[in-house]
Amino acid sequence: IPFVVSTIFVDYSEYEKKARQGPSAFLFRFLSPDLIEYLKALARFMANGVRIKSGYFLLNGQKKSIQKIVRVSQMLLPNSNSEYNRLSHAYNIQKKYRVIPNGIDKTLFTPGKVEIPRDERLILCVARIEGRKNQLNLIRAIIHTPYRLILIGAVATNQIDYYEQCKKAAGPNIEFINFLEQELLLDYYRKAKVHVLPSWFETTGLSTLEAAAMGCNIVITRKGDAYEYFENDAYYCDPESPDSILQAINQAAGNDVPDGLSSKVLNQFTWEIAAKKTKEAYLELLEKRS
Repeated sequence: IPFVVSTIFVDYSEYEKKARQGPSAFLFRFLSPDLIEYLKALARFMANGVRIKSGYFLLNGQKKSIQKIVRVSQMLLPNSNSEYNRLSHAYNIQKKYRVIPNGIDKTLFTPGKVEIPRDERLILCVARIEGRKNQLNLIRAIIHTPYRLILIGAVATNQIDYYEQCKKAAGPNIEFINFLEQELLLDYYRKAKVHVLPSWFETTGLSTLEAAAMGCNIVITRKGDAYEYFENDAYYCDPESPDSILQAINQAAGNDVPDGLSSKVLNQFTWEIAAKKTKEAYLELLEKRS
């Protein structure tokens, strides 16, 4: 039976080598990205009972398993050309592909007709609280500034210690809010001048797309594929450096939102567009088999 693969090809190796905490942190500095992911899968099985259903994966490891899946698939559906190029380079493969963009709910994340005054000192970060999302360095960037930072997101179940570090590092200008349903995020997106996602890696960053659609200036990481989506309409930071994060926030807070950023997201990066392009890819393969 022919199949396609939505690749969602992430690379967390820089985070694993530079910022991960705990007993595995030292070991991961010396391992390849594929070996790191293989060992993490084994650890999840042994510690939490997360089943590994593939004997091929157990015997051959992460890299050969990915290469095999790509080889026997009919088409790849990455979220960007950048993602495909990373995959192709990492595994020395060439495969037919179609870009399926990440998206937002256009019926929900649309700027209101009445412009609400934005607080230029209000900084928002919507993301699960975990080391890869890098809230700790964001807190370090904001702590002794006039900005007010609101962090919205659930705590990753295996990173309670990281959350406690974030709470300990935070000051009176930093607020934590647990996970909110999308409808409840709207007022925060409308009020904040800047949304920051200083992750160690993002294929896109869905909350960044939502914030951009709602009229925020956005600060994002250069690690991953976000530039293909936002190009020069975003402010980029180095996740390793609180100074770099703060510099990007200062620029975003002090400048108007680029003309056309919201409409660009609403016209190019929605779930309707993703569904349409996915359907086209499937039909292309089905027509070849008929």
